[in-house]
Amino acid sequence: MQPPIQASVQASVHAFFDEATNTLTYIVQEPEGRACAVIDSVLDFDYASGRTDTRSADAVIAHIRDHDLDLQWILETHVHADHLSAAPYIQERLGGRIGIGAQITVVQETFGKIFNEGTRFQRDGSQFDQLFRDGDSVMIGQLHGDVMHTPGHTPACLTYVFADAAFVGDTLFMPDFGTARCDFPGGSAAVMYDSVQRILSLPDATRIFVGHDYKAPGREDYAWETTVAAQKALNVHVGAGRARAEFIALRQARDASLAMPRLIIPSLQVNMRAGHMPEAEENGTSYLKVPINGL
Repeated sequence: MQPPIQASVQASVHAFFDEATNTLTYIVQEPEGRACAVIDSVLDFDYASGRTDTRSADAVIAHIRDHDLDLQWILETHVHADHLSAAPYIQERLGGRIGIGAQITVVQETFGKIFNEGTRFQRDGSQFDQLFRDGDSVMIGQLHGDVMHTPGHTPACLTYVFADAAFVGDTLFMPDFGTARCDFPGGSAAVMYDSVQRILSLPDATRIFVGHDYKAPGREDYAWETTVAAQKALNVHVGAGRARAEFIALRQARDASLAMPRLIIPSLQVNMRAGHMPEAEENGTSYLKVPINGL
């Protein structure tokens, strides 16, 4: 059974676009009240210097404070490979609980080995306040949300459905750009296809908010909101009833041509820790590892 949509309720959504990583961060607010959640926050990071910056997160914090909102959740759709999460920074300033999919333990086990993290790195998801499973509910004040497990890009990917709004992370992009890659460890084009079909079984009027936008060829402006109906009809990878086998072949061929994301090395190490840096060494400094030929 698919999550029901609250037909008479419309979630309030405010988007922040980070052009450096093409990432969307969302504030979701209950329609009549102060409660809100942040979905997929960004911690700015300059890889060349190893320096972090909080300008993107500060913009989110300023909006919440300026509108006198009550932050209850800081939600991650998955362990991002293209940007660092600002969840702990936001939590320290505004409160709220950090949540992610329960299959984070699979991601932690996989990348714990790749980065040779040793026994100090816990692989049980305990860095997060809440681990969500398929079918779980999450409340933002009086706004009910349903959790859908939609793996394929990663094993832990979630879609959060609040009333008429679905936050799909990297599962779907805008219809003219298609779907996310499935070639990271634990990814699967076949599983991605099945997850997309679950999302597309939501009511046609459901608003879909994507996790990234890269401006498809011929489009001048960034975009991040579409609908289930538009995705079913127009998505260049899965629309118009594309068959499962055809999608798998298309997705695998495309993935073979893609370079690794620019920030994948730092992002994975930080995000599998719920946005925390690796434990500092004896000199008080945290370090990020680069596994040679490891990815």
